[in-house]
Amino acid sequence: MWQRIRTLFRGFLSLFVTGLEKANPKALIEAEKENLRAQIARYNTSLAQHAGFCERLLRQIKSLEAQEKELAAKAAAHLRAGNRDSAGQYALQLQTVKAQLEENRGQLGEAEKTYQNLIQARDVTVREAKAKIQKLERLLTETEMFEAQAELQEMAAGMISSIGGAGDTLDRVEGYLNERRDQAAGRARVAGSTLDMTDVKLKEGEQKALADQALAEFASAYGLEMPAAAEPAAAAPAAPAPQPIKEMGPSGS
Repeated sequence: MWQRIRTLFRGFLSLFVTGLEKANPKALIEAEKENLRAQIARYNTSLAQHAGFCERLLRQIKSLEAQEKELAAKAAAHLRAGNRDSAGQYALQLQTVKAQLEENRGQLGEAEKTYQNLIQARDVTVREAKAKIQKLERLLTETEMFEAQAELQEMAAGMISSIGGAGDTLDRVEGYLNERRDQAAGRARVAGSTLDMTDVKLKEGEQKALADQALAEFASAYGLEMPAAAEPAAAAPAAPAPQPIKEMGPSGS
């Protein structure tokens, strides 16, 4: 039972972590960069220890080479002096030093070879890791670029739809206004056709008669002579009808 609960909990935790990774790829790449730097630092520390071992072997080899020269010189000197025992002891020590020198040289050769292999492995691994990280960074950049492009295209499509919708709305408004204008013009035309101009002309005649009467009273009060009312212009005499032209017939013979 508890095993099933732990499995279920790990499953939920894995889904949660996976969701975080998908939502934050840039953070994952930065974490991998930091992890790579840490691994390189630890690797270089181990590599430095191996290089120190190589240096110790090299120092021992140099020391043994110096001992070899010294023992060889002493053995030769005692041999020339006739001290066979002393010469033999130095010769034995020289053999031991030569054996150690040969062994150390072999160890140094293997250590140097291993050191070079470790450096090569480190460089290859680091290059591969950096290439993968750079590939992920390029992929992330392309993904962000395509996402931005898709968002802009979606926005552009939405703007086109909005503009088209606004155009339909404006067309409907124009139709409503044209309908109202036509209705208003029709009402004005109906009202104008029902207007009675008789009362208007009658009032106009009354106002003119009242004006003439007031003018006559004013002239009488001030002893002025009223000017004769302007007579309507006589009609122009009609032009005489043209005389018919008598056609000349053919002369008799």
